[in-house]
Amino acid sequence: MQLTPSKDVRVLYLDDIAADVDPITRELEHAGLAISTQRVASELEFRDALKSFAPDIVLGEHSLSDLSAFTAMKILASDRPTAPMIIVTRSVEVPTSVALMRAGVEDIVLKNDAFRLAPAIEAAIVVRRPLRSLSPRQLEVLRLVADGETSPEISKHLNISVKTVETHRTELMRRIGVHDVVALVRYAMRVGLWSPNTVMAN
Repeated sequence: MQLTPSKDVRVLYLDDIAADVDPITRELEHAGLAISTQRVASELEFRDALKSFAPDIVLGEHSLSDLSAFTAMKILASDRPTAPMIIVTRSVEVPTSVALMRAGVEDIVLKNDAFRLAPAIEAAIVVRRPLRSLSPRQLEVLRLVADGETSPEISKHLNISVKTVETHRTELMRRIGVHDVVALVRYAMRVGLWSPNTVMAN
């Protein structure tokens, strides 16, 4: 799929990447992205920025700061699932990489491979584009389907009829462009809309 540079990409930087904000911004602009940026240093600022700044992408490190990547991903999945998160780091151990991806991080780009960042951002935004057309209730249904709940269980959980659940599920598949529940679950996992602790039945 051919990706074209976004007209304006709103980039939200987590504070743990502060020392590299300027080089990253220059790299993205050099790649042809028109960007606007904001930086946050706390969970409160992050939550506020998700509403007021409405980022298209979140960039951060994987440090154990007050606003870690894991904390940010939990908030993103709840408050702004259309915004992917990419980790930009000098190095990362395999267990940490696995944990980050399971938490819903879109990609991990090494700073030595900064040329990968712009294409990674574009691809991440494209993958999540269908989420923008979903209602809050459809997002709830998608999360519950991804967590392995059946239609009767979702019906009870959301206090709606089984028929309404199935209607939402059919519409989800249409809007996301998949043809069965397995593909729907895979998509939800791909964009971080699932619980990593969920054990899916074979």
